[in-house]
Amino acid sequence: MKQIYNTAIQASIEAGEAIMKIYEKDFEVAYKEDASPLTEADSAANAIIMNYLSSTNTPIISEENKQLPFNERKDWTSCWIVDPLDGTKEFIKKNGEFTVNIALVTNGIPQFGVIYVPAVKTLYYGDIATGKSYRAVLKNVDDTIDSIIEYAEEIKPTADDNKLRVVGSRSHMSQDTQDFVDSLKENTTKEIEIVSKGSSLKFCLVAEGKADVYPRFAPTMEWDTAAGQAICKAVGLSVIDNTTKKEMVYNKENLLNPYFLVSL
Repeated sequence: MKQIYNTAIQASIEAGEAIMKIYEKDFEVAYKEDASPLTEADSAANAIIMNYLSSTNTPIISEENKQLPFNERKDWTSCWIVDPLDGTKEFIKKNGEFTVNIALVTNGIPQFGVIYVPAVKTLYYGDIATGKSYRAVLKNVDDTIDSIIEYAEEIKPTADDNKLRVVGSRSHMSQDTQDFVDSLKENTTKEIEIVSKGSSLKFCLVAEGKADVYPRFAPTMEWDTAAGQAICKAVGLSVIDNTTKKEMVYNKENLLNPYFLVSL
């Protein structure tokens, strides 16, 4: 599995470099049927990742691929779930808060996840089998994967004695999220602090101890969350489906996620 995981890490870094080449110039924005934005960076990153992951002989669900019907996917024991450019809106705004997400899922549960942040050359990855997740700020994008893994630092969730840090939007919090925050205020003496980030970086905030809880009361797709769930689960966090009250699962008939909660 080490070689397969290293392939995913390499794919994320190279996809991130392709994204940055487009980020640093003028680019056009198109729109999909659901009105979500699409840039040439999404397509370029997807092509690189598909090239790498095809060597693993494991089927792939990617936001930028045509989605196969469930009757073709339902018997898959494992699959990759990929978002070549998570946070396209952040990419368009040029605020740096966009990522490359790659996850390996087995029997519906994420086993390994990679989140790469191209604008700051920061890599997160987590392995459920070892129960560990890591962060590496790349010294050089051409470093070997073995050397990157060698200088990567283990991350863990940590609590703040005085604050309860909730991942949310400072400027336009949904009513459901506001209600959740209000319920927390009734059950803690700690100060509630709202922490905001774009894309799958929200998962990383909790995994590395910069936030305590991430309630999501807005639509996401499987490729938005699978990698983040793996990284969080590897450090002992839970990603719970608000409907079933069980761990969120993947390669569902409907790839739209339920609302969920990330916490210890």
